Amino acid sequence: MSDPSLLVLASLAGGDKHGYAMMQDIQQFAGTRLGPGTLYGAITRLEQRGLIRGVDSDDRRRPYTLTALGQRELQAQLASLSQFVKIGSRRLHEL
Repeated sequence: MSDPSLLVLASLAGGDKHGYAMMQDIQQFAGTRLGPGTLYGAITRLEQRGLIRGVDSDDRRRPYTLTALGQRELQAQLASLSQFVKIGSRRLHEL
């Protein structure tokens, strides 16, 4: 799995995080390292679409949170991936 937007949504489903914490979380659960440009590009796109939003913080780092729309988008993408996995697995077994 390497879609940066999906990885960010999945990371934030586990709780609010700032960019560096997301990079570490994604590395841990997906085995994929997103560079800062890739990560912050995805964050910008997701914010513009209303899927995530920044959270006020006293820290210099800005945490982000998943919006209700972002939760629905993540659920839809995971359902689509689940269907993909089912079809791919069935086809492999037919070989």
